[in-house]
Amino acid sequence: MSFFGLGRPQPTSSEKIAAVEQEMKLMADMHNRMIKICSQKCIPTDYREGELNKGESVCLDRCAAKFFEAHQVISSQLEKVQQQQGGG
Repeated sequence: MSFFGLGRPQPTSSEKIAAVEQEMKLMADMHNRMIKICSQKCIPTDYREGELNKGESVCLDRCAAKFFEAHQVISSQLEKVQQQQGGG
């Protein structure tokens, strides 16, 4: 019996491992895209200083926050769609 009582069998250990591996790949991909996009947006190509200045740091913080916020919204919407498809 499934956790939610929907009659679906529980995933096996290998299925759980595959799901975790897939999630890790997706998170790594999201991280790499965030680094690329935020770096291109916030850090000039002609490095003037060895350290990030305040403006660059603030830009990177805001860019990363927006990226994660968008990821949360999309993940939430996908979860709702999956629940609707599985439940109905």
